[in-house]
Amino acid sequence: MTPAISNPAKPVSDVILIGAGIMSATLGVLLKALDPSLTISVFERLDAVGAESSDAWNNAGTGHSAFCELNYTPERPDGSIDISKADKIAEQFELSKQFWSTLVLEGQLPDPTAFVHTIPHMSFVWGAGNVEYLRKRHAALLYSPLFQGMEFSTDPAQIAQWIPLVMDGRDPATPVAATRMAIGTDVNFGALTRALFDYLKGQPGVEFHLGHEIEDFRQKDDGIWRLKVNYLGLDVSRIERARFVFIGAGGGSLPLLEKSGIPEANGFGGFPVSGQWLKCQNPDIIARHEAKVYGKPAVGSPPMSMPHLDTRQINGRKELLFGPYAGFSTKFLKQGSYTDLFKSIELGNIRPLLYAGARNLGLTKYLIGQVLQTPRERTAALREYYPKANPADWQLEVAGQRVQVIKKDKKEGGVLEFGTEMVTAADGSIAALLGASPGASTAVAIMLELVQKCFPARAASPEWQARFRQLVPSFGQKLADNPALAAAVRKHSRAVLRLEA
Repeated sequence: MTPAISNPAKPVSDVILIGAGIMSATLGVLLKALDPSLTISVFERLDAVGAESSDAWNNAGTGHSAFCELNYTPERPDGSIDISKADKIAEQFELSKQFWSTLVLEGQLPDPTAFVHTIPHMSFVWGAGNVEYLRKRHAALLYSPLFQGMEFSTDPAQIAQWIPLVMDGRDPATPVAATRMAIGTDVNFGALTRALFDYLKGQPGVEFHLGHEIEDFRQKDDGIWRLKVNYLGLDVSRIERARFVFIGAGGGSLPLLEKSGIPEANGFGGFPVSGQWLKCQNPDIIARHEAKVYGKPAVGSPPMSMPHLDTRQINGRKELLFGPYAGFSTKFLKQGSYTDLFKSIELGNIRPLLYAGARNLGLTKYLIGQVLQTPRERTAALREYYPKANPADWQLEVAGQRVQVIKKDKKEGGVLEFGTEMVTAADGSIAALLGASPGASTAVAIMLELVQKCFPARAASPEWQARFRQLVPSFGQKLADNPALAAAVRKHSRAVLRLEA
């Protein structure tokens, strides 16, 4: 192993961000907005920012608001619909839009149309049972001010006006239903990440280090973290020091968290899930679809595998994708190593991994089936949402890699989580973000929580409290309980971000 060169003369960074994705970008800009004097160093193993999970081709690009994602509104045993998670996720995305709006107004983000666009969010189902579920879901969501304006229809003619591809060639004897939220969004998180980092790079006290990998780190008695950093281009290691470390490396966060040695990391494991898209190559077909259409996920499938037929805006072009098709790889990152999963296994997480695996055999079976799918089977899945799909119009593309969180559970030994998990040290000096969906859409909410947890005294100060409210006007208030505020901040954000009404 290459010995690390120490440079004691270099000042200690206030903050080190590991990973140059949407989470690190959001946290870096947020901290600089709260205290412009902070010094920040960013380390990324690739030679570009936003190139892994944040890249537009590696995620769904959905501004997750629970408008169309059916897994956020489970049906209770008594048949009623639980909208609590939907309310939470819708509110979190409103926080993101408020933050972006402030950055646009303050000149820290350029033209918002470079990263966010209006696109209707729709749920589509077929079969009597699913139609009834969607009807109840729609009725339940209308009780929340965050879902006002959602349309519902079982009329094939109306649905055909909304999504002609989905209805063209469909059996008229099959009952169908759809909901439509006109104010949904498509977000290019890769473009947003690059824009945030472009701003951050121009700020005093900020350093960027691409092509650098964190080999190891430890906290010394003085509370300062020492990070052994390898410059991959020259295979030279050096020691960097920081008062606070954020691990925002996507699927690579778990191995780094394990290296930190903090007791809070004990017992966490990861289950990697890969994905693929079918990308439409026919401009005439692309032009006929104008929506994000989500359906019901297959039994045993992870949330990231919810089928959807999506209109996207990527790098100035309109695209049409269907998927994702789930798969399994032992890599934790798309550009990672096949040994990632095995290297993550430690004495402290073997038990949770085994228990979670035993309780999720259905997921394992589902993933094996997805891996073994033939082109004919993939086309059959597409035709459930676009009956007249011609395989010649579609090309298979590799999507991103996600790592679902496995953690200790006193009752069940180990559980598989499908959301995001923030892990922080007791002294607040290091934090890591694990997990996947809804991820990028809720980055602002997650980072606001992290700042308050890791910088409690400063976060509670009048100065930071006032700045929080400048950056996110609804900070500290619950939009689901305040219809007037919800309508006001949504209207403001849509105007600033130039989103169509």
